Amino acid sequence: MIYIRKAHERGDVNLGWLQSKHSFSFGNYYDAKHMGISALRVINEDEVMPGHGFGTHGHRDMEIVSYVIEGALKHEDSTGTSAVIRSGDVQVMSAGTGIRHSEYNKSTTEDVKFLQIWLFPNQRNVTPRYDQISIQDIKKTNELYQILSPRKDDEGVWIHQDAWFHLGEFDKETASNYQLKKEGNGVYFFVLEGNVQIQGESLNKRDGFGVWDTNTIAFKAEKGAKFLAMEIPMNI
Repeated sequence: MIYIRKAHERGDVNLGWLQSKHSFSFGNYYDAKHMGISALRVINEDEVMPGHGFGTHGHRDMEIVSYVIEGALKHEDSTGTSAVIRSGDVQVMSAGTGIRHSEYNKSTTEDVKFLQIWLFPNQRNVTPRYDQISIQDIKKTNELYQILSPRKDDEGVWIHQDAWFHLGEFDKETASNYQLKKEGNGVYFFVLEGNVQIQGESLNKRDGFGVWDTNTIAFKAEKGAKFLAMEIPMNI
């Protein structure tokens, strides 16, 4: 079974200081046909003007992952964490019993662009936590590399959910496949750059493609491509 979400079909929010594209229903954008896919609840592509951001607000019982595409994001939260998330960094925050945080564009001259991804956890009321990595030491070319998993001692960050995230940067005409880590899971692909064919479907920049009820997923970079592959449980 497949699910296709083209870039131009996403919800569009423009607050002046914030331009946001919502793959699934979020905030004032609502579409009953696009409420998320099982454990995957939110994929927002946010672009924040210099000196602006999201003031202190709270979350609970949600796994929140951020990936900075361009620029730098300043983060502070109620665990005492203060950090800067730069281009290529991956951040994870387990909201658990409750966490309050703020996110601001660190720059006074350039926009920051980032993905914010929310997943429902497989454990409720956990102790709130924060983690962050740079992908510079683990990234590879023409091969998917892991940036997130359910295991504390595994490569990348970890979350309270049976999910695995991989990034891929592939040259033109490079073909490969994704083998699912866990039976019953599915994969949602999000194209960051270029063009890629997945299971025969041609996808462009910022397109989304979900597929499940299969164990192996074939893909081929058509003109060079960079994308996220997010394996998620389909039975929640």
